[in-house]
Amino acid sequence: MSVEAGTKAPEFELAGVDGPIRSADFAGKPYVIYFYPKDDTTGCTREAQDFSALAGDFGAAGVTVLGVSKDSVASHRKFTAKYGLTIPLGSDPEGAVIERFGSWVEKSMYGRQYMGIDRSTFLVDAKGTIVRVWRKVKTPGHAAEVLKAAQSL
Repeated sequence: MSVEAGTKAPEFELAGVDGPIRSADFAGKPYVIYFYPKDDTTGCTREAQDFSALAGDFGAAGVTVLGVSKDSVASHRKFTAKYGLTIPLGSDPEGAVIERFGSWVEKSMYGRQYMGIDRSTFLVDAKGTIVRVWRKVKTPGHAAEVLKAAQSL
């Protein structure tokens, strides 16, 4: 299944710091789900901080933001506490949800091919339809761009 604008967002269930996070929790409400490679690394920290800084604005627009990586709930708890993050983080250790969204991709570094998480973001409307997709995200300004799109729903 290709996950792109105009398609239904895949269903999911993730472990979260405060218990399970399910796609059903967002039924009838718009949300942003973004996938990132690793807790407490430079780009991922910046992205989580940027989304956290704008959490109030997303909330005012009626949109919840959810970050997802393969890191454990314990890692997410530590990451959240260390940086004062205000957005929920979902743990997908097996990568099933990451794969469902098409964010588990072949990457290349120093000529070496490997599989990894594509830094990607999905804006989902209240009907569960993906409205906008960002792939190969560059962190600077990204959260603000997503907010602008979310405010236009």
